[in-house]
Amino acid sequence: MNQFWEKGIKEFNQQEFYACHDTLEEIWMDSVEPDKTFYQGILQIAVACYHLSNSNWRGAVILLGEGCKKLREYEPDYFNIDVSNLFKNSYDLLIALQQINPDSVTEFYLKLINNQLENNLTFPHIIKLGE
Repeated sequence: MNQFWEKGIKEFNQQEFYACHDTLEEIWMDSVEPDKTFYQGILQIAVACYHLSNSNWRGAVILLGEGCKKLREYEPDYFNIDVSNLFKNSYDLLIALQQINPDSVTEFYLKLINNQLENNLTFPHIIKLGE
């Protein structure tokens, strides 16, 4: 994989979602199918998490849904990434967000980053296979 891909994964896993978007967008724009849709799915998950960090419930829910829909097509793994795990974590976050009052998104976010949600819910994480 190229250095931008590795950098984007690192940024994603460090919850630097805006930076991750900038890094992966360049790869996405230059890619072709089927890779293009895979990158777009990860980008949408990253931007959803960024929206969540800014208390934008609607943006988070919409982009988590779109990202999950795209990533599902790449399970169980793609580009040496555990897509099944990324999908599950993203989908679990989507379901949890859909069950809260949108006005309580800031409280939800604070509990999420402080590991205070039920079922140990956290931000999605990209796992590279074989590491």
